[in-house]
Amino acid sequence: MLRAPRRSRLTETDRAEWATYVRLIAPLPGRTRPEPPATSPAASVAAPRAPARDRVPPARVAHAALIVGMQPPGVDNATWQRFRTGKLPAARTLDLHGRTAQRAFLALSGFIRTAHTDRLRCVEVITGRGSGETGGVLRRELPLWLNLPDLRPLVLAAAHPHAANSGSVRLLLRRIR
Repeated sequence: MLRAPRRSRLTETDRAEWATYVRLIAPLPGRTRPEPPATSPAASVAAPRAPARDRVPPARVAHAALIVGMQPPGVDNATWQRFRTGKLPAARTLDLHGRTAQRAFLALSGFIRTAHTDRLRCVEVITGRGSGETGGVLRRELPLWLNLPDLRPLVLAAAHPHAANSGSVRLLLRRIR
């Protein structure tokens, strides 16, 4: 039983795009370039297409590494002194005591995002001092977590609210403009 050849369902635009694509590729060794689909005489002149708008993603601003206790650029001296000495009150507090590192990171990430969305300026994260010489795991990991690409754009500065309390870190969040 012989079948009738199928009619091409390609539009003129499809044919023009195929022809453009075929011109850009190089055939494998020993092969020939594929033939463009047959076009009707009326389709030989392709309709002009509207120019495609190039969507360029917004450039991400590179932020300097966040170091706990160092004044970052963009914070004036008066605000930094109030923040560093603990005179800028924390609107919310997150206590990470008793959590594994993974659960602490997830809690911290959600906490910072929520606080930033709620337009809070200063929050406090309690990691605890830890029992080791260099402190606990959470205390060591916190600066690394704050410098991750997802959290760094939200945090402006970090400092211990009191010199004697290294198990607590206050975060100054960026304002939403």
